[in-house]
Amino acid sequence: MIRKQYIDMLGKKDIIFEIFGYANARRAEVGPDNVYDFSLGNPSVPAPPEVAAAVREITEGTDPLSLHGYSPAGGIPQVREAIAKDLNRRCGISYEGKHIFMTCGAAAALAHAMRAVTEPGAAILAFAPCFPEYAPYAEGAGCVLKTVPADTESFQINMEAAEKMLTPDVQAVILNSPNNPSGIVCSTQTVQALADLLERKSAEYGHRIWLISDEPYRELLFSGTDSPYIASYYADTITCYSFSKSLSLPGERIGYAAVNPAAENADLVISVMAQVSRTTGHNGAPALWQRVAARTCHLTADLSVYEKNKDILLAALREYGYHCVEPGGSFYMFPRALEEDAEAFCRRAMEMDLMLVPGDNFGCPGHFRIAYCVPTEKVLASLPVFKRLAESYGA
Repeated sequence: MIRKQYIDMLGKKDIIFEIFGYANARRAEVGPDNVYDFSLGNPSVPAPPEVAAAVREITEGTDPLSLHGYSPAGGIPQVREAIAKDLNRRCGISYEGKHIFMTCGAAAALAHAMRAVTEPGAAILAFAPCFPEYAPYAEGAGCVLKTVPADTESFQINMEAAEKMLTPDVQAVILNSPNNPSGIVCSTQTVQALADLLERKSAEYGHRIWLISDEPYRELLFSGTDSPYIASYYADTITCYSFSKSLSLPGERIGYAAVNPAAENADLVISVMAQVSRTTGHNGAPALWQRVAARTCHLTADLSVYEKNKDILLAALREYGYHCVEPGGSFYMFPRALEEDAEAFCRRAMEMDLMLVPGDNFGCPGHFRIAYCVPTEKVLASLPVFKRLAESYGA
């Protein structure tokens, strides 16, 4: 018998990849220059050359049995130490290697964190707009995901709604900054307010509420953006990170979870994550890419193109009549659709070979996501199509 839970999931396919698949089909029909695909958050800049150099040096200079052998569940000790040292340099927290758990990207880090600090039947709180995959991660942990409605004027946290939804059954809260899909970065004021709320509610309910900070876009920040390191404001924080965006390595699926050393039972959380791996078959991150990450974690790819693309798009869209809160980072923006039904809006865009993602799956109807991790030439070529789409609504 095939498990019904997963059969049911087949009816809830990933709309982003469906649109991306349609875009590929259209490229074959009308040519790639005539398709404007802003559907998929796949980095458009190459990894820094030091990554390829590290791969060569490691593979040529390491004993093959050692290089390709199993690593401990939490990761290679020297790698964990290197990650901790780099985090301390960047963020000013006293991590040690024992506070780092290497994972297959941020997705695995999130899934491990949710299972480690919640009991089945608990609730996990997220803030709209948010990554659609949070729901299956939470369900996999035996929990229910509750989503706080968005403040669509700023896309900072709707704190009043958050307090109402932060009920005693909530054992963890997920915060994504810079945010997918809005590109908004939570301000120091927002992070401090959330930390104060979690402290107050933890005391009121008699149990610690964990903050799971989802940060794969942490290095993709734009000039002048206020970008606090979230774990600095709340002790019981697990930071989930991926090198997919900072080093442009999405296909290598390498990342980590970092438990704030000041957290309650910080050492125990990492040990528990190893047991989570036993139940999920995670069985450790790839040994080669752990070593590469250790050598290159202080670097980033040339991320400047994303701010350039943001500036071009934002100015043009506002001129054409779109409303959009300016992103502070990532490679996404989240304008309002020009009709109430964002799915219908995105279907009309698809008829013009402009691929956009409706905001409904992110918990924020009436908006759409633009993933502008594409060559700047493609952004410029798309502007007449965005204008034509707006004019079709009389804008």
